[in-house]
Amino acid sequence: MSVVAEDAKHLIDDTLARRNAMVLAVTQALAGGNNTILLATGSIAGAILAPDKTLATVPITVYVIGLWLGTLPVGALARRYGRRTAFQIGTLCGILTGIICCIAVLQGSFVLFNVGAIFSGFYAAAHQAYRFAAADTASEAFRPKAISYVLIGGIFAAIIGAQIVIQTKDMWPPYLFAATYLAQAVVAAIAGLTLMLLKIPMPPALAEGRSGRPISVIARQPKFIVAVACGIASYAMMNMVMTAAPLAMIECSHSVTDATLGLQWHVLGMYVPSFFTGTLIGRYGVERVIGAGFVLLIASAAISIAGITLWHFWVGLVLLGMGWNFGFIGATALVTQTHRPEERTRVQSVNDFLVFGAMAIGSFGSGKILATFGWAAVNQIVFPVVFIAGAMLLWLVLRGGAKAQA
Repeated sequence: MSVVAEDAKHLIDDTLARRNAMVLAVTQALAGGNNTILLATGSIAGAILAPDKTLATVPITVYVIGLWLGTLPVGALARRYGRRTAFQIGTLCGILTGIICCIAVLQGSFVLFNVGAIFSGFYAAAHQAYRFAAADTASEAFRPKAISYVLIGGIFAAIIGAQIVIQTKDMWPPYLFAATYLAQAVVAAIAGLTLMLLKIPMPPALAEGRSGRPISVIARQPKFIVAVACGIASYAMMNMVMTAAPLAMIECSHSVTDATLGLQWHVLGMYVPSFFTGTLIGRYGVERVIGAGFVLLIASAAISIAGITLWHFWVGLVLLGMGWNFGFIGATALVTQTHRPEERTRVQSVNDFLVFGAMAIGSFGSGKILATFGWAAVNQIVFPVVFIAGAMLLWLVLRGGAKAQA
């Protein structure tokens, strides 16, 4: 047995992996709730603080940029100091988000509010990596379940974030959301305390100074290329359609309440399947679950193009969320098969940088596409992107690459 294989064997502990997954699921609920607060209030606060109302959505754009740019530093910190330290630095960014945004509201500073928004993006980059951390000590069989457990926290994140906004938005009159942002800082601090329970050993190879293969070698693996393509198709397409959906619903004469309920159903579609996605991967294989996710994404786009009634929007958004869940969890599990223990943080952060970079492009482009070409055009883009990723996945399966290990 090679030294690398022996190192990997020593790291496997499904009991520890299960415990870490539960800790990270709770922390995901808190950290995700923290970011939900900014997403729910950012454009409203932006409209109040911005010198020009057309800049109202800039804080959300800045948040997405922070998420994208934070992925590589999170990986570098985890590689050098360990997962928990990297995540706690992310927690500090979450605390700073609440404090800075509160001060920005009190001072009426649009620029300062955007500083807070980019820190929120950095925090999101850290908690997006929780799913990989849950798999660090898991066996190959348990790994998809560990990833799914963490994403279950997203269900509660939406509830926690929404309720904090509702309960605190008017607690510091006349400063709308000032108390909300302070609560946001408190939630991040509680998440940090929860992270203290996380126990992930450093890979022995890393402790002995072995850094693994160059990233250029790893990135040329067919499986890594396909995993990234599937992650991009799942996340970027979901985010592009989701971003445009509320405005499209309002333009189609549906109410703000209808649009909000549609997004709530979408979030449930995104995270509720996490209860069984890992089991499905274990039973049917990661490639089939990703393929099922792609079918759901195509079905979502087809239904959304077929009509503009309330039910067309709602059913389309639910299927969109479910397709993201199967595709993204499957792609994440596939990435974990492309690296050795000492390479994990570097490879995972590069994957996230590529996936979230594509997501940022989709997020920026969705509004322009909707305004210029309409709601149907937004959904039509889903077809070629998903078909290309699906063809790559099929090619990988036919060549037997989905079962090969790094």
